[in-house]
Amino acid sequence: MNADMQEILLEAEEPPSSNPNWNDWRWQLRNAITKISKLHKAFPFDTDKLAVLDKVASKYPLAITPYYFSLIDRKNPNDPIMMQCFPSPEEENLYFHIQDDPLGEEKDSVITGLVHRYPDRALITLTDICPVYCRHCTRKREWCKGKWVRSARELEVIYRYLLLHEEIRDVIISGGDPLILSTGKLEAVLYNLRTIKHIEIIRIGTRCPVVLPQRIDIELVSMLKKYRPIWLNTHFNHPREITGESASACDRILCAGIPVNNQSVLLKGINDSTEVMTKLCQGLLKIGVRPYYLFQCDPVSGTGHLRTPIEKGLEIIKGMRGFTSGLAVPTFVIDGLEGQGKIPLQPDYFLSHEKDCVILKGYKGEIFRYYNPRG
Repeated sequence: MNADMQEILLEAEEPPSSNPNWNDWRWQLRNAITKISKLHKAFPFDTDKLAVLDKVASKYPLAITPYYFSLIDRKNPNDPIMMQCFPSPEEENLYFHIQDDPLGEEKDSVITGLVHRYPDRALITLTDICPVYCRHCTRKREWCKGKWVRSARELEVIYRYLLLHEEIRDVIISGGDPLILSTGKLEAVLYNLRTIKHIEIIRIGTRCPVVLPQRIDIELVSMLKKYRPIWLNTHFNHPREITGESASACDRILCAGIPVNNQSVLLKGINDSTEVMTKLCQGLLKIGVRPYYLFQCDPVSGTGHLRTPIEKGLEIIKGMRGFTSGLAVPTFVIDGLEGQGKIPLQPDYFLSHEKDCVILKGYKGEIFRYYNPRG
């Protein structure tokens, strides 16, 4: 990073909007903050903490785009943006039932780079590189392997597997973040997938609209439009991430005829309240993004400090159901261990059976009988 620009970024109270390169996504990637020493300039750490954070970052690297860094409220030591991207000494602590790969993705990897867990779906990991390394990442185990992108040879093997397995109708492109690839490289992947006739749907998982909205440019969305039906799943976790830039990025995707869903992760001290989650989901609807999933934070090594009790997620859904639009209420899910798949959880509204009816509880807590016709 240019030293002068870095100092402007680290010292400024507002984003350096006068910077002519600010809207260039490649500039954002090149100038990502990747060293603890750079964070130390803006957030001075004591000597002991600095040493611990250096140790954490040697195992779990950091990367924060200038844009996402600019969203941090520096006066708040528990800022929800900062907590998602700053390394924490807690990442070194050991927690019960924490694993590197609790979801068993490596077990379900039929070939390098392709997870085939569900009967009609498969997931391609194109890279392990992200614009921002989220501290709750489910693939945190990949960070210590260096930065990689799938080679042409690896991709050919993936295409061959998909071609031979006609039961696969839905392919998810994930990472890392696949949108860090150039538009040309990403188009080559989409083109090859579209030559496989039984693949009906392509989904892209990306956090770029949230942490690098500059990436969602006209060139990209014009290319994506050619390969519809495409569904894009993104990852807003807090209402402060909904900005003019991120809203515009989502709008460009939507105007290309590509639906946008959101998958939040329930994170301790960040969004673990009904008030915050309601504000987030209502804000997403306002920018045309559907709140899709609320995930229980996976039991991944280095993330234990961000996990909440499962009951907290149920409490949040109960506090939202009936008190805001059903469109704003995501499905709360646990990703089952060792490839068991997603398990949806709901508050218990069903109380009991009677002879010709069921006993239910409404969203306000009233109990009532509902006639149950016999089959």
